[in-house]
Amino acid sequence: MPTEARTSTLDAAKRAGDVEFSSRPAGLVQPIIAGIIAAFVGFAGVFTVVLQGFVAVGATQAQAASGLLAICIAQGLLAIVMSWRYRIPITIAWSTPGSVLFAATGLIQGGFPAAVGAFILTGVLIIAAGLIKPFGRIVSAIPPVLASAMLAGILLSLCLAPAKAVGLEPELALPVVLVWAFVGRIRRIWAVPAAVATAVALIIWTLPPGGLAIDHAMPDVVFVMPSFTLQGLISLAIPLFIVTMASQNLPGIAVMRANGYEPPVGPVFVGTGIVSILAAPFGGHTLNFAAITAAMCAGPDAHPDPARRWIASFTGGIAYLFLGLGATLAAALVTVAPPVLIQAATGLALFGAFGGALAGAIAVAAHRDAAIVTFVTAASGLSFFGVGAAFWGIVAGGAFMLLNRKWSR
Repeated sequence: MPTEARTSTLDAAKRAGDVEFSSRPAGLVQPIIAGIIAAFVGFAGVFTVVLQGFVAVGATQAQAASGLLAICIAQGLLAIVMSWRYRIPITIAWSTPGSVLFAATGLIQGGFPAAVGAFILTGVLIIAAGLIKPFGRIVSAIPPVLASAMLAGILLSLCLAPAKAVGLEPELALPVVLVWAFVGRIRRIWAVPAAVATAVALIIWTLPPGGLAIDHAMPDVVFVMPSFTLQGLISLAIPLFIVTMASQNLPGIAVMRANGYEPPVGPVFVGTGIVSILAAPFGGHTLNFAAITAAMCAGPDAHPDPARRWIASFTGGIAYLFLGLGATLAAALVTVAPPVLIQAATGLALFGAFGGALAGAIAVAAHRDAAIVTFVTAASGLSFFGVGAAFWGIVAGGAFMLLNRKWSR
């Protein structure tokens, strides 16, 4: 967001009494907690998908662990640098749709070295996208109501998880939900941390007799010499670029705009492309704008003052450094955890972001039908050509909005 626009927005909020401005250190607690929770949710929710994707394209167990470490360190450092540089909550994530693509593609000729070469080529394509202006202009043209509706659709299934978890295993999920509800009545800022702490305690309590089966806590760093092949370019690099841009970067930018920020699209693309290339020889793959965890860091639950929310993404970056260094231990802990505990904690952490997105989606009566089309499409799980429902939600809602405009003339 331009400095002038951000200053004007904050001044207006201050005059209206909607934003609490405080110079006390206590004002840092809320965004710091939000950032830590966002990192935990981002890691715990999909790291198994990342590991499975690496193995599918030929990585050994050590190479897969090294790749997880590489992308955790890379995305953590980039989030720290970008958040500090621009003072807005720029949250970076790995390409989860990319990992799904790996699992669907399977082993290619040349094995994992050819896949690593494809990761590098994808990074080059992302850098090129950051240096070409039309993409940024297309993204900035997305109406805010559609961006909010898309975000609400993405979050819906995750926010349903606590209720489903209680239905499946009430003895495990219900304590997490009850702690969240009761602590939230006392002080809202501590509700999600208390729920996550309860989930961790239950994970430890339900550990098998042998505990965590790990030889050492620190993952090994494995260097992989990349191999560049035509099959790697066609089968992995180009599809990975497309799904990352359509299913990760577009929703991530839309999330930022839905929360009142105008992210520096070009510099972030260039930055994610560069760090993706640097992480690739150690097994890491593509980085991009985060969407779901960005909603946790950029929304009002991170801090009432929009100018302080960058602290959440900055802290989340630091948390990812620790998660990366302890990837083996964290992976072992979450792997043995009952899935309902992770699902319940994740859903509760996203309630605030879902409520804000839903309110933004229906804010303009004239565009409400288009927003609903976007919402239900994004929530449906629809997928075409390897591109997820979030992208198609924007396409469907945008087409409906254009149809309404043309029909009303």
